[in-house]
Amino acid sequence: MKLGGLVKFTLIDFPGTPAAIVFTQGCNFRCRYCHNPELVYPHLFSQSMPEEEVMNFLKRRQGTLEGVVVSGGEPTLQEDLVRFMTDVKALGYKTKLDTNGTRPDVLRELIDKKLVDFIAMDLKAPLAKYASITGVEANSVILQQSMDLIRHSGLGYQFRTTYDKEVLTDSDIAALTQLAGDDHYKVQECLPVAKEKATLKVMHEEL
Repeated sequence: MKLGGLVKFTLIDFPGTPAAIVFTQGCNFRCRYCHNPELVYPHLFSQSMPEEEVMNFLKRRQGTLEGVVVSGGEPTLQEDLVRFMTDVKALGYKTKLDTNGTRPDVLRELIDKKLVDFIAMDLKAPLAKYASITGVEANSVILQQSMDLIRHSGLGYQFRTTYDKEVLTDSDIAALTQLAGDDHYKVQECLPVAKEKATLKVMHEEL
């Protein structure tokens, strides 16, 4: 696993669950508002955090923390993701995955092997606008496969959109709300880059 950081405690990233957040390095999108560019662009990567260090921390926090969020970057690009989440589950933690939905095969494996308890999938834009947000062409079939897998998984889940008002409109958000369903959809503000970089800086300082 290529790990880019660890937030040791959060009450807001895993609904109803005190958790840590593990960040992976690498992403197949290049979103214009990306708040973790140090986890996306290889030339900005810091030295990967040793997995052993993360696992030792999680062992020490057994009985205090209840969950682990695996975020990124895009975690499903990691070749060792299934093995890593198997190891985390073996410690007794609930797990949450943050994903962009481009690897439904990985989602299916995690769900089938009962390695994930909650999934949050980013809906970047209506499909016709995906390229303007992500910098790559969207495969609507793959994205829909991921949404369907998540909906029918029996797990807790959330679809969410970062509202970049330079690209998205209220009509776009309305269309995405209809696509995702009101009960499982969240719109989050597109924060200024400087503020987001400060957040990431704190994350690295905690290491």
